[in-house]
Amino acid sequence: MNAHTALAALAGNYGHGDIVASHRHDEGQLVYAINGVMLVSVEETTWVVPSGHALWVPSGLEHQIRMTGEVRMRTLLISPGAHRRLTEECEVIRVSPLLRELIVAAGDEPDSHPASLRHVQIVELIFSELDRAQRVLAHVPIPDEPRLKSLCADFIDNPSQESKLESWAVQLNMSSRTLARLFQKELGMSYGEWRKRTRLLLSMQRLASGASILEVALEHGYQSPSAFTAMFKRTMGYTPSNCRLV
Repeated sequence: MNAHTALAALAGNYGHGDIVASHRHDEGQLVYAINGVMLVSVEETTWVVPSGHALWVPSGLEHQIRMTGEVRMRTLLISPGAHRRLTEECEVIRVSPLLRELIVAAGDEPDSHPASLRHVQIVELIFSELDRAQRVLAHVPIPDEPRLKSLCADFIDNPSQESKLESWAVQLNMSSRTLARLFQKELGMSYGEWRKRTRLLLSMQRLASGASILEVALEHGYQSPSAFTAMFKRTMGYTPSNCRLV
């Protein structure tokens, strides 16, 4: 497979709230946000892709992209089998400064047949950087059970809402213990763990929209921005200020 058919680059700039309608590609897609945050819905999972990160979407998977903040999106379409490291499952990676420049450079390359030596070298370096890229936990799982799925979707749309397990149990007409077991069965984690992860990941949206770390910390029930920052860094590996690149 030659470099021209192995990889193609696309660019697009979007405003806050813009949506790329549900679609799929014959190629795998590496979706990168130079700035802003993208919420990418793939099947029953929502992936949070903040600035400086990219989401790998394997070929054939239907997905929708919703923008938070002003988003400069760069996309690499990679032919199936072009690179051994790319998996058959979605995953978010941190984009190194070198990989960032390579993605931008790939988009600036003129379309030529055969591919120029520079294009070939850019593609080879991109694949090399993908080998080294750090994988990041950045997905919000959604349950299959219809009633629980609806409540989880409402929470994702409004993560600052007060939503105790007991109140959800009342809405679903079941005991708190039954709901706790259902959560564990459907998602492999407790309700509290799911809510914490969801709020943490969606806090990237608020930060990218310009909210201060103090505002987001208080919305999430923390008494100080330092406590929120410590938890965020412990979980994500970097500080929340990294998300405020709009």
